[in-house]
Amino acid sequence: QVQLQESGGGEVQPGGSLRLSCTVLTFISSNCGVHWYRQAAGEQREWVSGINIDGDTTYADSVKGRFTISKDKAKDTVYLQMNSLKPEDTAMYSCATGGRSWCTYWGKGTQVTVSS
Repeated sequence: QVQLQESGGGEVQPGGSLRLSCTVLTFISSNCGVHWYRQAAGEQREWVSGINIDGDTTYADSVKGRFTISKDKAKDTVYLQMNSLKPEDTAMYSCATGGRSWCTYWGKGTQVTVSS
């Protein structure tokens, strides 16, 4: 059973937008925060943004003002709206749970490529 499933990646030109989705099993969605991470080729994984069960959001400085994380409780889905994309945003984006000690689930990731 897949606990987290990402979708929405693709290739876009600089300045463009993409919306990533992370669908979470209901029980996990109700009890865990969700975070987005990214890892570019040859680089270390970087935390991008997070939303807790109360809906509070946080962002890495590198994406603040360009990315927006949100949650649709009815759909058990967390979104990452990415605007004004830059080539340096190119990476594999993964969602993961956090908060409680057992909230340690990861998705397989979705590739985002920003290129002209």
